[in-house]
Amino acid sequence: MSEFPSSKIERGSIIAKTGLKIGANYASHHLKKALGKTDEHSKSKLHTQNATTLFKEFSKLRGTALKLAQTLSLDNAILPEEFVGVMAQAQYQVPPMNRILVRSIIKRELGEYPEKLFKEFTPDAIAAASIGQVHRATLHDGTKVAVKVQYPNVRDTIDSDLTLAKTVFKSLIKHASTDDYFEEVRSKLLEETDYDNEARQMMDFAKRFNNEKYRTPLHIPELSTKRVLTMTYVNGRHLDKFLLENPSQDDINLYGQHLWDFFHDQIDNGYTVYADAHPGNFIFTDDKKLGIIDFGCIKTSPPDFFNNYVSLFAVHMNDDESALRKVYQNLKMIDKDSSDPDAEEKFYAFCQAFGNHFLSPYRTKQFDFGDVNFDKKVTMYAREATKFTHPRGSKHFIYVTRLHVGLYRILMKMGAQVKTTAGTELLRSYLAKEIEESSAA
Repeated sequence: MSEFPSSKIERGSIIAKTGLKIGANYASHHLKKALGKTDEHSKSKLHTQNATTLFKEFSKLRGTALKLAQTLSLDNAILPEEFVGVMAQAQYQVPPMNRILVRSIIKRELGEYPEKLFKEFTPDAIAAASIGQVHRATLHDGTKVAVKVQYPNVRDTIDSDLTLAKTVFKSLIKHASTDDYFEEVRSKLLEETDYDNEARQMMDFAKRFNNEKYRTPLHIPELSTKRVLTMTYVNGRHLDKFLLENPSQDDINLYGQHLWDFFHDQIDNGYTVYADAHPGNFIFTDDKKLGIIDFGCIKTSPPDFFNNYVSLFAVHMNDDESALRKVYQNLKMIDKDSSDPDAEEKFYAFCQAFGNHFLSPYRTKQFDFGDVNFDKKVTMYAREATKFTHPRGSKHFIYVTRLHVGLYRILMKMGAQVKTTAGTELLRSYLAKEIEESSAA
């Protein structure tokens, strides 16, 4: 089997064998449990063993499979904690390509080997994730840069992987088509494999988010292609390393505030948001800035969807039940013409409760994301959400909520205390402006 299997048969075989192996492990555990030969420690050990197996096999597949692992690493509501810990490696700690393959890709894409193109080039990757891996380098003028090299065949595997994923989801989702959702995921994955597109998005964000709070890399176009992306280097450390340094609460709060502000500073950005909020994409710099380092997944929503999404904040905060119901209908979360009104009301009640809790940070001037009860309740609602198996909501929810939920997960992991007033005011002023412009039209 090739180092990076790209055929549907190869990839399907890996997925099938992995599923059978993990299933057999759990079946054996349940049998031992029935016989009284197991305990919680052995269960935890089994979760870790199976998570390690799953991550190892997903690492072979890269691409869509590892994107799924990244998503799983942010959600302890569905999977056991042991899975979340192991899957967190998918954020930037995937086993890298070998050096020879890296050199050959750079030669093919840029016309020369890295030792000629750069004054210095580190052959070992400093980070590796789902689509590509990153190397440190120095330009001939002394500028420190990061060189992102895409794995072979990643783009070619997207359709076959999504076909396999759709087959699995059809067994879990009831009575509705998931085609729109999968097409949304497909389009974003294809965008992420186009480094020319990422470079454009990087520079768009650099115009707005290179300031006293944020640092973004700058594109080096003469050393970039669709599959190799060179950018200025953002020095600092990722979240896990930062937390291992036992930072002061003041430092935690400062970086947490930057993350909170980064989310809200995007509200008035042409309906466009950074949609890949996982720890591997943020750097805590030595000069107290938030570095944002990956711009492959940027979501631009239709104005109607975006305005309704932002409206959820206001109607929840105002406890306006009739307006809230209308916004959820506009977002296709509930159906006023449903053939099962009882089920709709049950789901609507869930949305109200979850939404009110999720917006707790906006109801106070400062919020402590280290509050264990807040975390537990978010997890409780997320688990309850999995019981509603009918697909709901616009496809545009997928990436917009990925940013918001990802932000919360990072802040909760940090235990950050953030001042929320400015963010709340940005939301309210944005809505007021949209209403004014709509009335004028």
